[in-house]
Amino acid sequence: MKKMRNINIIIIFSFILLYTQTPQGFSNYELPKTVKYNLPEANAIITVTKDVYPFDFYYTPTINNSFIGFREAVGFKESRGKYHITNSLGYLGKYQFGKTTLKRFKIYNTQEFLKDPELQEKAFIALLSLNKYKLRNYIKNNVGRKINGIEITESGILAAAHLAGAGSVKIYLRSNGQQIFSDAYGTNVQHYMKRFSGFDTSFIKPDKDPLIII
Repeated sequence: MKKMRNINIIIIFSFILLYTQTPQGFSNYELPKTVKYNLPEANAIITVTKDVYPFDFYYTPTINNSFIGFREAVGFKESRGKYHITNSLGYLGKYQFGKTTLKRFKIYNTQEFLKDPELQEKAFIALLSLNKYKLRNYIKNNVGRKINGIEITESGILAAAHLAGAGSVKIYLRSNGQQIFSDAYGTNVQHYMKRFSGFDTSFIKPDKDPLIII
């Protein structure tokens, strides 16, 4: 009988020890402090399983020459990829839209715009489509050329137009790189031509009057 009681005590003690070494007990169990994930090379929704606790989530997009790579690279350059940002000149969101440009797409409520990542992504596509239409002949006649040692590509042209407008890009190309527009922070068209060269923007279709369906 005494022997049986001792066995029961050992079993109970073992159970308590096991319990304190599991996530449910938490007493002596240290879980990973950080869980890092990379965005794959295509659109995806990434989830973290509930049994990982506590955790930190890091969104680190893969930058390659795909359109997703282009989109994320432009967004990171403009705002570090933050949708809610307004800069000191009043430019808004991940892609730093001006209010005049937003009105062109019938977007008037800037506060709601800052809260709506999906709308910001749609506005980015719409602006690319509009600029591709405005610059279609310049794209056709200049892609493959080198200006000031920089190879001219469609993605570079579209990124530069996002920075400075299609008109500034036309001036740059017509002047063979002699007239270079810079924005208020000193970033110029030629820098964007080089920084965003070689991405695949064939996904974007030229459109004279792109509409955003909300």
